[in-house]
Amino acid sequence: MIKRGRVVEYTVILQPEADPEFPGYYNVIAPALPGCFSYGANKEEALKNIREAIELYLEDLEARGESPPKETLEQVKVRV
Repeated sequence: MIKRGRVVEYTVILQPEADPEFPGYYNVIAPALPGCFSYGANKEEALKNIREAIELYLEDLEARGESPPKETLEQVKVRV
């Protein structure tokens, strides 16, 4: 478990799995944390799994003496 004194929040993006063999599954990424992604059999499981992935990602950073990255995500819609 992370031994930080503060709560860190990151935006995650949920996407329904496109493969018809996995109906109801979701893929989820944390854009501010490169390579941090997970999935689940439903939204709730995907969110539970990404929380764990984020915790592990941050623990790894902490072990290397690095600070958690600040989120710089900007959402923009592009019309085409």
